[in-house]
Amino acid sequence: MPEQSPLLAGAAVVDITPPAGLMMSGYAARTQPATGSHDALTARAIAVGDTAIVVADVIGLHEDSCARIRSRCRLPDDRVVVIATHTHGGPVSMAARGGAGWDAGFLARLEDGCVEALDRAVAAQRPAVLSAGTGANPGVAFNRRHDGGVIDPAVPMLRIDGVDGSVIAILAAHACHPVVLAAYNRQYTADFPNYVREALQAAVPGAVAVFMTGCAGDISTGHSPHSSISTVPTADRTFAEAERLGLRIAASALAATLHRLDGGISAAAEAVELDFERNETAPLPALAAEWRGKAAESDPAWATLYDCWADWAGTIALQPLTPWTGKVTVLDWAGARLSFMPGEMFAQSALNVRGDAMRVHFVNGFADGVPGYIPPEAEYPFGGYEVLEAHRYYGLPAAFAAGSAERLEAAAIRLNAQLDRLRS
Repeated sequence: MPEQSPLLAGAAVVDITPPAGLMMSGYAARTQPATGSHDALTARAIAVGDTAIVVADVIGLHEDSCARIRSRCRLPDDRVVVIATHTHGGPVSMAARGGAGWDAGFLARLEDGCVEALDRAVAAQRPAVLSAGTGANPGVAFNRRHDGGVIDPAVPMLRIDGVDGSVIAILAAHACHPVVLAAYNRQYTADFPNYVREALQAAVPGAVAVFMTGCAGDISTGHSPHSSISTVPTADRTFAEAERLGLRIAASALAATLHRLDGGISAAAEAVELDFERNETAPLPALAAEWRGKAAESDPAWATLYDCWADWAGTIALQPLTPWTGKVTVLDWAGARLSFMPGEMFAQSALNVRGDAMRVHFVNGFADGVPGYIPPEAEYPFGGYEVLEAHRYYGLPAAFAAGSAERLEAAAIRLNAQLDRLRS
């Protein structure tokens, strides 16, 4: 290890766990508030040079919240990325999106915690060296739309050490929905990412472990979205199972062969406009009546979902289909590449952005806004929850139009090429 390095890096963790009693996000079937916390919800930041990421244990952050966080922190707005782990074990974290009963106090605490984590990471910066590698597929992720379908098997791993011999941070990622804990769970939890981070920190004492959940829109641990419309506990959706899977991911990350990185820090960002397109073919009043009827005949979990849809048809669905603007950001950390897109992107999008370049490349969704699912165009003919239904729970007036994922991918690929030219 050299005696000095031109790079500065720091990391920080801030607890954002709210008190019991808030409504939780992630499952329409869960209608009762949280009873307490199983593990702490956190905001974890890594700052390298004048760039930074912050990852919060919530299902998503609204793009307006992300913009406020970026504007309030100590670094330039276009060089900071705000990311959600997408845990389904946290409070409602977006106003009028992802469930009813959002709490203004928690939303303020969430933003404050992200800003604090970023600023503390910057304040903690010291000369550092970076090393990176990619771990093997840990075997925990499955395509939940197609049996044997596409997944992103990579476990990218980045280690940041101080030149004084201390350790600063570990960043790892794997594309998989954090939905081990189901709708019956009413304890705040980061789900399996909690156990990934605990294992990484136990293996590398002193490190701040940060975990990202990749492009996991169509990837889970084996559960379909409709299987979650239930509040009945099952043996395969427990904290013990979350720990087992988290430990497998951590083991894969720790087994990665790391190579010393050499180079500078750069960033590029681009705004991308996406269109909405109505996929409901029947008139909205007729749909609302149909869903109310089904609610009256269904078990409580399904009744809650149908009532949610009926409420949507009479309110949010009537809003104009104004295009939505998202932010795509790519960071280069001494040769390791980090590409970020908004929303719930699918695994194929990550593979398209990563391409065949022989470098460590984190490709992540849930960044700078989580407005819902953004499937590849090839998925639209298959329909299903992610394509046809999820926008109603998310609070969008319609689904994103086919081709939206490809717009985001193209922006990420352009930005990567731009940073390649800077390095050449």
